[in-house]
Amino acid sequence: MNDNLILLPVILQLALALMLLFFWSKTKWQRIGSMVGNTLFLMVAVYLFVKIYKNGVLFTQAGDWEAPFGITFVADLFSATMLVITALSGLAVSIFASGSMSRRRSLFVFFPIYHFLLMGISGSFLAGDLFNLYVWFELIIIASFGLITLGGGRRQLEGALKYVTLNLLASILFLTGIAFLYGLTGTLNMADLARKIPLIQNEGLLTITALMFFIGLGIKTAVFPLYFWLPASYHTPMSAVSAIFGGLLTKVGVYALFRVFSLFFLPDSFTATVITAVAALTLIMGAMGALIQKDTRKLFSWLIVCHIGFMIAGLGIYTTAAIAGAVFYLFHDILVKTNLFMISGLIHKISGTFKLKKLGGLYSQYPKITLLIAIPLFSLVGIPPLSGFWPKLLLIQGGMEIQGYLIIAAIILGSFVTLATIGKFWLEVVWKEQPAFTYKKHFIPFSQLPYIQKFSYVFPIGLLASVSLFLGFGAEIIIDIVNQIAFDLMNPDAYIELILPKE
Repeated sequence: MNDNLILLPVILQLALALMLLFFWSKTKWQRIGSMVGNTLFLMVAVYLFVKIYKNGVLFTQAGDWEAPFGITFVADLFSATMLVITALSGLAVSIFASGSMSRRRSLFVFFPIYHFLLMGISGSFLAGDLFNLYVWFELIIIASFGLITLGGGRRQLEGALKYVTLNLLASILFLTGIAFLYGLTGTLNMADLARKIPLIQNEGLLTITALMFFIGLGIKTAVFPLYFWLPASYHTPMSAVSAIFGGLLTKVGVYALFRVFSLFFLPDSFTATVITAVAALTLIMGAMGALIQKDTRKLFSWLIVCHIGFMIAGLGIYTTAAIAGAVFYLFHDILVKTNLFMISGLIHKISGTFKLKKLGGLYSQYPKITLLIAIPLFSLVGIPPLSGFWPKLLLIQGGMEIQGYLIIAAIILGSFVTLATIGKFWLEVVWKEQPAFTYKKHFIPFSQLPYIQKFSYVFPIGLLASVSLFLGFGAEIIIDIVNQIAFDLMNPDAYIELILPKE
């Protein structure tokens, strides 16, 4: 169905970013505008999701140019669900940033840049052609570079340099792959590529192009062996920035990989083997890296790398159950990782440090907050029936279908090391008595904050924890949705026919 309303998420974020620029020095209004705007964003995303769930795929052609010549925007069940999850995470981070960010930091136009970032992320989920997807990726890089350097500390600039260097390399590889495809097919519309690529007889060149896409998007996704930029950079900015980075940025790359490798680069035996091997190594290396960390944000950064492996494993296994499990894990991971970095910010505000050895006594000081943060932590581990359990079950089921015992072993190993890592975190932060510690000069601890500011720290964590609980206890509903998404990804004929109807 042709519907221009699918552009609303992008237009809304653009309008918010531009509007907030006019309140440069009025940081209070920036905070209010961001929270109200992201609430509207969530309402729009839910509306589109319901409409697509009932009526099927929506699309529109920019400037009314017909595909494959015009710029195509498409919203199917996968992209609509990603918009809802993005809106939830975006709203939570807006509330958290409103309370945790100083006025001085807000004057560096955090909120306008933040909404430009959300605009790029939303556009990526709606892109129907590869060059348009590349443009949205570049907008994401520009906005995220602005956020990661906000404040200009030495550590931040060092992390930002690593971040932007590797992501620019990824963009070059991605753009080169796009050029190869255009030379081979004469088109960049995804639906048109799905029709034309099977007609190309040079399978060797197609495999090379597919691997170039996998490497380019793999760098953005932080897969083995190209993951090292992530744990070197994601712990350096403010917790609100780390939260949106950890939750969403790498997942845009995962989304793009699923689009590309289900629509026109269908994995052959060689490509599937490469993807599966990379997934297993990403799982193991990320888990081992997390196990030895002594800083909360570095620990969570390595867990991002580890759990990217679960999603890529689903793509390598490439059965309906595995794809459904990977998509389920994608939804779960966005919410939990966003929450974990907000939790690290809250713990820092309570204790004045990110170092595990200097932390402790959280339960004795704040038992209710401790029980709240237990939800995303135990969801991450995959304790049944929480949200991390069901997608792993689907992934293992998919692995059994193809007798992929090595990738199943990697999934189980990654799960056990995650359990050990979170167990270590829990012992150090929650049960252990807090060592003697002196707050830095001018640091205002959580206990001395006004009530409204305490609320802005705790409420967004509770919001995402509640959604994580829904994913776990309402798994039957979510599994129905991800099964439909998996079926649509593996059977894209209806998608292609809608964009390019046969004459």
